[in-house]
Amino acid sequence: MRNGELRSVFRHSQFAIRNLREGAFPVLRIYNATTAQRTILRRTPPDEFPVSERVQQGIAQIFGEPLTPEEAVARILRDVRARGDVALRDWTHRLDGLDLDAFAVPRETWQRALDTLAPDVRAALEAAAERIRAFHQRQPLTSWLTQEMGGTVGQLIRPIPRVGLYVPGGTAPLPSTVLMSAIPARVAGVPEVVVVTPPHRENPPEFGYANPAILAACALAGVDAVYTLGGAQAIAALAYGTESIPPVDKIFGPGNLFVTLAKRRVFGVVGIDGLAGPTETVVIADESANPAWVAADLLAQAEHDFLASAILLTPSRVLAEAVQAEVQRQMAMRSRADVIAASLTHRGGIVLTRDLEEAVDLANTYAPEHLALSVREPWRLAERVVNAGGIFLGEHSYEVLGDYVAGPSHVMPTGGSARFASPLNVWDFVKIVSLVALDPATASALAAPAATIADAEGLDAHAHAARVRQKQRIVKRKTA
Repeated sequence: MRNGELRSVFRHSQFAIRNLREGAFPVLRIYNATTAQRTILRRTPPDEFPVSERVQQGIAQIFGEPLTPEEAVARILRDVRARGDVALRDWTHRLDGLDLDAFAVPRETWQRALDTLAPDVRAALEAAAERIRAFHQRQPLTSWLTQEMGGTVGQLIRPIPRVGLYVPGGTAPLPSTVLMSAIPARVAGVPEVVVVTPPHRENPPEFGYANPAILAACALAGVDAVYTLGGAQAIAALAYGTESIPPVDKIFGPGNLFVTLAKRRVFGVVGIDGLAGPTETVVIADESANPAWVAADLLAQAEHDFLASAILLTPSRVLAEAVQAEVQRQMAMRSRADVIAASLTHRGGIVLTRDLEEAVDLANTYAPEHLALSVREPWRLAERVVNAGGIFLGEHSYEVLGDYVAGPSHVMPTGGSARFASPLNVWDFVKIVSLVALDPATASALAAPAATIADAEGLDAHAHAARVRQKQRIVKRKTA
């Protein structure tokens, strides 16, 4: 999606809101499968990610010249790597409008945030934390050894020593993301978990300008450090380290365009979990589905972001038209109706399919982050699903529960990466170390094929390292 298309999103959003108020026509359009594959089911390549004119103007104002987002991020990364904390203070002042003496938020401040949290919110977060922990404790992290291959071979599981979690704190701060990321890390045995979250002038200064709900979640999840840093400068600090912030070994968490570009650029210096894009959901529904519930699920995902995708696949025109009407009715009551309208108008829709099998085929090609099966026999359909971050089976397993309290991490692959990637899990926080302890007889038997392969690859030093032991073994045997 290029800049002209991005402007179209905003025009469509304003047009959709006007039509919503006037009741002119539905925001959520109905497509046939062929048209949908050319439009709402067509993936936008990462290098065509939209950059608004406002962002471009902001970059020019901050840097004094027009730069691409990639160039802006590269400058910030280089500066933080060279000047450390001084650069972090400069960028926090320039980008966040705050002058911070220190970035670390004291542990007692997190606890105070937790203690002052509304009781019902605290109880809900504690319930979520318990289920997230229970789910991830069931993911097996197994070291193993076998003596069946001559001597001992096996694998050792070792947690990554230090990880950094980026937690957005903008218009919709997500304390749930802290729980969904930090708890699996703790279950995996990571010794040190640190969080970076952007400071905002609207947040209380007594909490270091961090969002109090995020700090409370950090206390619940048992992280080791919290720093009020955002944007590319936060990623630079985690990757390279500064005078006050030790570097980490792997970075996790979603962020805006600049955070994503920074993560991509530091990969190799540190590990990253992936490159998160806008949230997306596909609902496959048949005539048994409740139109009001399907509409509510689509609206819930569309409110995340004007680039979010919420798509219904169904063979039932009756259901399609009922959901279309319900979306129109319910959207008028939502506080983020403008965001929803932009998302549904430009990136959402209803696709009429021949049958449920075609719906699954389209979903497998699209590889959505979330796939909800609001059908009579969800388990039968689930057997055919190959590409999805998470599958939500039946109308009582709706996606919002997955966002907060079901148990699996809500950090799931986006942008079609469900074709090759998995939801965040304990394996993301560990390494496998292979172990080889062969007995002499096995080593002797394997020397000849190893040397032969080395010769075929033209690596004579490799071949010699295998044969020299074999020769010495033969000499020893003769002298004995």
